[in-house]
Amino acid sequence: MITARAFAGKRYAVLGLARSGLATVDALLASGAEVVAWDGNADARAKVAANTGEVTLADPLAIDLTGFAGVVVSPGVPINRHPIAAKARDAGVPLIGDIELFAQARAELPAHKVVGITGTNGKSTTTALIHHILTAAGVPSLMGGNIGLPILAQQPLPAGGVYVLELSSYQIDLTFSLACDVAVLLNITPDHLDRYDGFAGYAASKARLFAMQRPGQAAVIATEDEPTREIAATLPVPTIVSSTSVGDQSRWPALQGPHNAQNVAAAIAACVALGLDKAAIEAGLASYPGLPHRMERVATRHGVLFVNDSKATNPTSTAPALAAYPKIRWIVGGKPKTDELDACAPHFGHVRSAYTIGEAGALYARLLAPHMPVVESGVLEAAVEAAASDAESGDVVLLSPACASFDQYSDYEARGAAFRAAVEALA
Repeated sequence: MITARAFAGKRYAVLGLARSGLATVDALLASGAEVVAWDGNADARAKVAANTGEVTLADPLAIDLTGFAGVVVSPGVPINRHPIAAKARDAGVPLIGDIELFAQARAELPAHKVVGITGTNGKSTTTALIHHILTAAGVPSLMGGNIGLPILAQQPLPAGGVYVLELSSYQIDLTFSLACDVAVLLNITPDHLDRYDGFAGYAASKARLFAMQRPGQAAVIATEDEPTREIAATLPVPTIVSSTSVGDQSRWPALQGPHNAQNVAAAIAACVALGLDKAAIEAGLASYPGLPHRMERVATRHGVLFVNDSKATNPTSTAPALAAYPKIRWIVGGKPKTDELDACAPHFGHVRSAYTIGEAGALYARLLAPHMPVVESGVLEAAVEAAASDAESGDVVLLSPACASFDQYSDYEARGAAFRAAVEALA
């Protein structure tokens, strides 16, 4: 794990004991810090208590925080409305996340570089792609943040290594000293607005990734929407990238579709900024295997391709998937983030029929019925069966829900796994 002498002898409160919270507790204790930990879930608290006797279990809302070095909160804690924000502020204690602890530990790590990637859509693919290109080129690399293992749970890289971090707006909100050697912004579209003071607040959160940089560090921005163009205009020498610069994507099997063109353009620019040559970058692009739950090719049955795009949790993220295939049987729905599918509408002509599921099922059926045949399937298994029954050779059965998963599943990964299981269960 990543530890730091800088944490020794200090007191921290950790609120939220999922994966990153558990890793934070372990890293702080191993660094010699005193830790108070809490989670509203009793099972999560019991897990911490069973793993170590050194941690104190107490709700930071119920104790005096005076003198604490930080309150480390999970990105899932809504700090815009959770009382811990005011409690920490009144005690003069910074509210931080595990990425900020990593930033503070960097001075004690072997010489390295950090790439930070943010944006509404495409973060995971771009993060994994940059990591893959580096690894394929023989550069020590690991990825973390909003993808894979929590950053503090991983072993420090040797000198010359590169940490590639996917950073959500929630994580950036809790980070104050992460000066990325390369900071990447892909796009900004409406999302997570319940956590911000409108869309402008959400965009400002993304922009902070560049505000933390030092002079001479690289900024890569795909300026294909107005908010990213506005941010680029405030920076001294950004590297501007565009989907149109990529050209023929056929030589990269796992990077099809217009959304991946943007991901590729940003990854190439980031790797160039890190000093990789064109041959190494091209080799990495060609060998990239893709991510689970993101345009993942699950199976081909009777000439029908089944694609798992469960990570598309909003309409803007689903739109590129609809653009990528000409004949689609579309499984859509879940817990809606919006009451419209406007971002998907330009590609409705690619959809031969739709199958709605979850909380959004009835709403989306009404929205889509004027444009295509619709089946209100309710649950994913029924949607897969109906879509497979209707599909003809050459069609694609696409799970791209345009919704969060929390009405029926614990997360998008569980939803994607259920899709894969339903496909495997087909007669």
